[in-house]
Amino acid sequence: MLTATDPIPDTTAAGLEAVLERAAGAAESFGALPPAERARLLGAVADALDAAGAELLPLAMTETNLSEARLTGELKRTTFQLRLFAEVLSEGSYLGATIDPADDGFALGPKPDLRRMLVPLGPVLVFAASNFPFAFSVPGGDTAAALAAGCPVVVKAHPGHPRLSARVGEIISAALSEHGAPEGAFGVVFGFETGTAALRDPRVKAAAFTGSVPAGRALFDIAASRSTPIPFFGELGSLNPAFATPAAVRARGAEIAKGFVTSYSGNAGQLCTKPGLLFLPADHGLEDALASQSREVGLHRMLNDRLHEGYRSRRAEVTGVPGVRVLAEGEVSEGTVPTLLTTDVQTLLANRETLLEEVFGPLSIVVTYRDEDEARQAAEAFEGNLTATLHAEEEDSEFGASLLKRLRDRAGRLLFNGWPTGVAVSPAMQHGGPYPATTDPRFTSVGTAAIERFLRPVTYQNVPQALLPEALRDHNPWNVPRRVHG
Repeated sequence: MLTATDPIPDTTAAGLEAVLERAAGAAESFGALPPAERARLLGAVADALDAAGAELLPLAMTETNLSEARLTGELKRTTFQLRLFAEVLSEGSYLGATIDPADDGFALGPKPDLRRMLVPLGPVLVFAASNFPFAFSVPGGDTAAALAAGCPVVVKAHPGHPRLSARVGEIISAALSEHGAPEGAFGVVFGFETGTAALRDPRVKAAAFTGSVPAGRALFDIAASRSTPIPFFGELGSLNPAFATPAAVRARGAEIAKGFVTSYSGNAGQLCTKPGLLFLPADHGLEDALASQSREVGLHRMLNDRLHEGYRSRRAEVTGVPGVRVLAEGEVSEGTVPTLLTTDVQTLLANRETLLEEVFGPLSIVVTYRDEDEARQAAEAFEGNLTATLHAEEEDSEFGASLLKRLRDRAGRLLFNGWPTGVAVSPAMQHGGPYPATTDPRFTSVGTAAIERFLRPVTYQNVPQALLPEALRDHNPWNVPRRVHG
């Protein structure tokens, strides 16, 4: 166990080799565990993290500048999603077990006995995120989903909270070991070069990442250029546009302004679902309300100095665009206060490279549109996003529907009369979207469907009962739901 003054050195090449070798050695036995057994292991990890809260929260506060209240809620979310995946395992339908018995009278000729199910990919490399030191870091959703799938996990810790990462890794490893998981089912490594070396290693069968577009794209290219390419599930960047129709502004403009400011400025704008652009009709009349409420938001330190400097640089770049006007701003050396800008659709489209790029921090832009056609033109300008939001009323439902259709093609989650920050951990959640929001829009990193990223289908044809996986045997010893005879 680390002492209070121990530094966290980068993992050596020998240390990484040992972690990867143990993970590869654990893959078969860990993946073969009955789902109920892995569910028990996930529950044990959740219990251990809850029990260590009094130790972990102060450590997280020191390394991230986040408040105790925010981190307390995040730790609760983290252990909740571990237990939710345990429920997925206990229920069993995630395996997709399908049995289609042999049929000599099949319309296309005699058909063999076919049995299909999902199996673990093998060791998974998880790149931890900076902005959620629990829920998207060492014990986060990627880790929980991969462990639930039966894949050993190697986490590349984020340099923004190394001591927290090390301690959480110790707690998870101890809980898994104490409750019978094979050695190597979980490990944590440190260092940029360590992470890229692990991604290139043939023992790693998939990777998950949350972070910036440049870093994520570089890692994605490594994963794709290996002699044997592997799936890389990256969440890279998102603007999360929000549109309000004229009728919505007339009906509840003050409410829209308040909700928008709360959403874009919360957590110092360091959420992947922060609304980076709000589109309003040109005569919206909300400038004073938006500006005054933005000024009322207090000072908030960003997660670390590197992110703070990156925010200041992007802020200067965006505010320097001709035709962009400041509604509210403030900057102090100890932290940040929100910056709210405004422009029009034509200026936005003329400066796509600068304005249609995510700003990580408490900055957003109000963009005015002159008519419905211009709003639709703006909606078509986006690349992929995690979310898109529409505020509309029944009287302009036709206009709203035309916007929603365009936004659906560019986002993974569509919100109506709400705000995108706050991602529910739910079986129905889609936290993904077309590139650059994610590298594969078919999958989610939040919710129970996240397990699907780390599984692959296998069909067994005419295989004897004794050689079949338990989930596909006639007597169904795991008692999992199955589709039989279609």
